[in-house]
Amino acid sequence: MSIQPLPAFEPPYVMSVFTSVRTADDTGYPETLARMIEIVRENPGFLGYESARTPGGLGITVAYFRDHESLAEWRQELEHQAAQKEGRATWYESYTLHVATVERSHGFVRNG
Repeated sequence: MSIQPLPAFEPPYVMSVFTSVRTADDTGYPETLARMIEIVRENPGFLGYESARTPGGLGITVAYFRDHESLAEWRQELEHQAAQKEGRATWYESYTLHVATVERSHGFVRNG
């Protein structure tokens, strides 16, 4: 299986860009991450996400939602709020969140 970016979605849609630097304490993080992915996929407006971490430790996760209401539903989800609280207490040295409405989107895939 080759690595591919998510396909371009039909604009407008919303993206949430979460950029973070983690602490050395990973206790409970993998299980919480798996649960967050499970929960967000139940949101009918969730389109998908992409995530990467540099060798130096900077992580970037971009989540795509159909509209601001779908993103607000995710933000208000109680288990997500609990995970955010644990993240600030344990897993993150720092993070930044950017939210934007996408007005243009296109992609390219090499054939062959």
